[in-house]
Amino acid sequence: MSQDSKKELAAKEAFELIKADLMKESVIGIGTGSTTNFFIEELNRANVHIKGVVCSSDESERLVNDAYDVFSLNDVHGMDFYIDGADEFNDRKELIKGGGGALTREKILAQSSKKFICIVDDTKHVPLLGKFPLAVEVIEVARSAISRELMIMGGRPVYRQGFRTDNGNQIIDVHNMPIDVPYELEAKINNIPGVVENGIFSKRKADTIVCASANSIEII
Repeated sequence: MSQDSKKELAAKEAFELIKADLMKESVIGIGTGSTTNFFIEELNRANVHIKGVVCSSDESERLVNDAYDVFSLNDVHGMDFYIDGADEFNDRKELIKGGGGALTREKILAQSSKKFICIVDDTKHVPLLGKFPLAVEVIEVARSAISRELMIMGGRPVYRQGFRTDNGNQIIDVHNMPIDVPYELEAKINNIPGVVENGIFSKRKADTIVCASANSIEII
């Protein structure tokens, strides 16, 4: 089974998990990335009667069916569900996100949701976070200074050339960063002046992980 097929299975299962709880006043938060795109396809097909959606990126907004109202987070009191993928997850449901560059908005939406459901395939499971480069969104003027701080922490920062986030900022991808205690490192990086947000999701980790493999779907 291809990786895309597993992503699609996980997305369909996530929709089945929430379908019975969707009401006309429900708001669904939608993340960004290839796995989340399969969830958007499923939502579009279902054409359910809900209040609307909040998206973490302009890209996801473009994919949502015209049948759904798209809100800013400022327009709603919160979200019943937030559905998103991940670049890595561990046994404690802590995540690495940010490969698509939307980590800041993703973390804001996750924090504002009642339930965060992460949809992944089994290749994303790791015993220790950090094999996938850690994305750090930064203010441009501080990029080099932040990179030096990240080197002191043991990482190898690489500027993501030619990329701007939807917030107008830049991304540093940190390779080989030791993430022994994700919660502590998440806070430590965010305390560097000029850092907007980083891709460790530990303070607000997933409530449920839907993980698809070639033979089964596991609900964690």
